[in-house]
Amino acid sequence: MWLAVYFILSCNLVLASGYSSFRKSMETIGKKQYQVQHGSCSYTFLLPEMDNCRSSSSSYVSNAVQRDAPLDYDDSVQRLQLLENLMENNTQWLMKVLNQTTRLELQLLEHSLSTNKLERQISDQTNEITKLQEKNSFLEKKVLDMEDKHTFQLQSIKDEKDQLQVLVSRQNSIIEELEKQLVTATVNNSVLQKQQHDLMETVHNLLTMIATPNSAKNNFVAKEEQIRFKDCAEAFKSGLTTSGIYTLTVPNSAEEKKTYCDMESSGGGWTVIQQRKDGSVDFHRTWKEYKMGFGDPAGEYWLGNELVSQLTNQKRYVLKIHLKDWEGNEAYSLYEHFYLASEELKYRIHLKGLTGTAGKISSISQPGNDFSTKDADNDKCICKCSQMLTGGWWFDACGPSNLNGMYYPLRQNTNKFNGIKWYYWKGSGYSLKATTMMIRPADF
Repeated sequence: MWLAVYFILSCNLVLASGYSSFRKSMETIGKKQYQVQHGSCSYTFLLPEMDNCRSSSSSYVSNAVQRDAPLDYDDSVQRLQLLENLMENNTQWLMKVLNQTTRLELQLLEHSLSTNKLERQISDQTNEITKLQEKNSFLEKKVLDMEDKHTFQLQSIKDEKDQLQVLVSRQNSIIEELEKQLVTATVNNSVLQKQQHDLMETVHNLLTMIATPNSAKNNFVAKEEQIRFKDCAEAFKSGLTTSGIYTLTVPNSAEEKKTYCDMESSGGGWTVIQQRKDGSVDFHRTWKEYKMGFGDPAGEYWLGNELVSQLTNQKRYVLKIHLKDWEGNEAYSLYEHFYLASEELKYRIHLKGLTGTAGKISSISQPGNDFSTKDADNDKCICKCSQMLTGGWWFDACGPSNLNGMYYPLRQNTNKFNGIKWYYWKGSGYSLKATTMMIRPADF
């Protein structure tokens, strides 16, 4: 009986797959099986055969009689019931363990699935990071290449800039040297022209004195009126209609100024403010000389910027420029309104209303430009036009005119950039034979 109980307990502890093999083994040894179903569990009792049971029971009883009283059947049933209860409790406990194990397995499976998913995500992210790193490495290399290229280009530009600066410096030095040579040559040329003029005048006077009776010598000098006038128009209106040298009074002062009055051209009354005809006067002068005037009214001269400025600011004046070339041609430009600003405004020239035969476009640049001399550079060029072209003038960027340039005689007057030029009549390289600038009131 106790052996059978032992097999009952062992059977309930093995798996179902092992139970069939256990049952077969028991059948092979000739034992009887008794199976009891209780709920979801079954209990199997193994009992020996009857013959064996008798012999063993008789010996068992004989032995038991010797030791104790016979075993009561009810007591065995109670013990069996106790064992069944114990087995049922153990079975319930085992089912709980199995259920808990199943839940743990499910959780473990879910965790494993989550882990696999996370690993795949990590792997994907790792691949993406690797791709980004490769792309970043490519971009870094490209940026470095571009930086090297730009650095090389910047260095090349810097080298070119340095070379240009050296070249500009050399050219400036050459220009300064040429300017010095030009000034020296101009001075020498002016001195030679002065000497030539003086010599010609001396010879002319000697020839005149030889050929002229004594009674006529006293009247040889051009007629000069001693009456004072504001301008030549005023002298003309007073009845003096002969061209010659007149004395003008400077406005707002007692200063007197001699000038040549043209009383014949276009109705007369013209105050001549500039005259060139033989190169006897050097026009490469200073600011002060152009301000006050210089030369001889009987020949070549400049009346003076200050007097012209004061006259033309009192009332409206017109300006007429008369030109002659070496081929005997003449032309003129007439401006209906002309005036010079004050010295504080650099004697800026203002012109309106061009007519005439010396070009449809004004050779004096407009709008007005400031006056420049060799010692006062007021032009619109980085170079110094007055020093390059000689003379004082209203230069723009060394512009299309300069009636105070170098005087060149016949057959030397072409291709002269610094000569007496009027671009819109003869071009930039033709030096004129004679020029006259004269003004009179617009209401004359």
